[in-house]
Amino acid sequence: MFEAKIRDLSRRDLWLTVIPVALLVLGVFVVALRFLEPAPPDSIVLSTGPVDSGYHMFALRYRDILARDDVHLELRSSAGSQENIGRLLDDQSAVEVGFLQGGSAYAANAPELVSLGSVYYEPLWVFYRGPEVHDFGGLRGKKLAIGPEASGSRALALQLLAVNAAVMPPTMLLPDDGKQANEMLLRGKLDAVFIVGPPESPLVEQLALAPGIRLLDLKRAEAYTRRFPSLTKLTLPQGVFDFVNNVPAHDVTLLSSTANLLAVDSLHPALAYLLMRAASEVHGSAGLLRKAGEFPAPMNSEFPLSAEAQRYYKSGPPFLQRYLPYWAAVMVDRLWLTLLPLLALLIPLGRIVPAIYRWRVRSRIYRWYAKLKELELELDDQSTPEQLRALLARLNEIERAVNRINTPLAYTDNLYAFRQNVNLVRQSVRDRLAAA
Repeated sequence: MFEAKIRDLSRRDLWLTVIPVALLVLGVFVVALRFLEPAPPDSIVLSTGPVDSGYHMFALRYRDILARDDVHLELRSSAGSQENIGRLLDDQSAVEVGFLQGGSAYAANAPELVSLGSVYYEPLWVFYRGPEVHDFGGLRGKKLAIGPEASGSRALALQLLAVNAAVMPPTMLLPDDGKQANEMLLRGKLDAVFIVGPPESPLVEQLALAPGIRLLDLKRAEAYTRRFPSLTKLTLPQGVFDFVNNVPAHDVTLLSSTANLLAVDSLHPALAYLLMRAASEVHGSAGLLRKAGEFPAPMNSEFPLSAEAQRYYKSGPPFLQRYLPYWAAVMVDRLWLTLLPLLALLIPLGRIVPAIYRWRVRSRIYRWYAKLKELELELDDQSTPEQLRALLARLNEIERAVNRINTPLAYTDNLYAFRQNVNLVRQSVRDRLAAA
């Protein structure tokens, strides 16, 4: 029975010591969760390009990949790179990520945007009718569809036509693109169509396989790469579109920019890594114009790489995202960040808590020392036998009261030490009584 009471009291003292400390730690933990590292949102808004463009085609695959981790990728079609940049710079648009054609030269006016890397080659395809030509100068005076005002294809076409003096009349530059421009070329209402996009694009494949339509084979491609550093010289292999009919009939030299993923610098790091993992899955395999593992990559971009992109291209995905599901990796990462201030708090608390517990247990005995000292001081003023016997009675009451204190076994030495002090005072009283 006595041992059970001691155990109950020990638990009570322990809980009364630990609970306030636990509440303090919990409060610090909640504050850290709230202010140190906000949880990533479960949705991203991506500005793509025209619905029939390569941008939109790949964005649909990104959406399916992110859905596996319960992250919704909202796609918003656009006219092209220029409109994507405008949306990224507009705080009211809610767009956080967008595709951008390399060489668009918007970086000077958008310091708050960062690059997540280049994701694939984006060649300039010039399909035309008529006699064979090998440069843009051969299109002078023709009727050309170079894309709408806000598109990257139009911006690139104007650059290349301008250095060949082929933008002024009688050359006609039309804003048509996509399926409409293809149909006009096939029906003979256009002389040439400029398309910027991946070779997997249905628009490119449609014209590549169409009879009577030629693909511009640039003989001076190397010269253009020197004038325009954002462009790369690529070779389209003979027969790559159709082995049976040998399309194209010979190797074709193309000029290519890169398609880049651009993001606002406030994009949550976890979502940036998730997007780059999706880009690796979509673009990491070999293609008609790329080698396996060539993309995504930190290639020529006017915008600085984000801190997450730099780490990703140097070391791969974060350690936790390699081995844990996305939600678990995010949770553990946030917990780790919030545990750092807790560790700084727990180290001193690890020393304070045992001291508080010892103080609570010993204080029940120590407060009786005040009464014992008071009685000892009264001994000098009490001289009659009756007064001395009253002091002995009070000493006995103090001793009985202390003996009833339930003390954990580890601290009973404090109890016995007090009883020894009581005996010392008692002996002094008895000596005075014997003398009286």
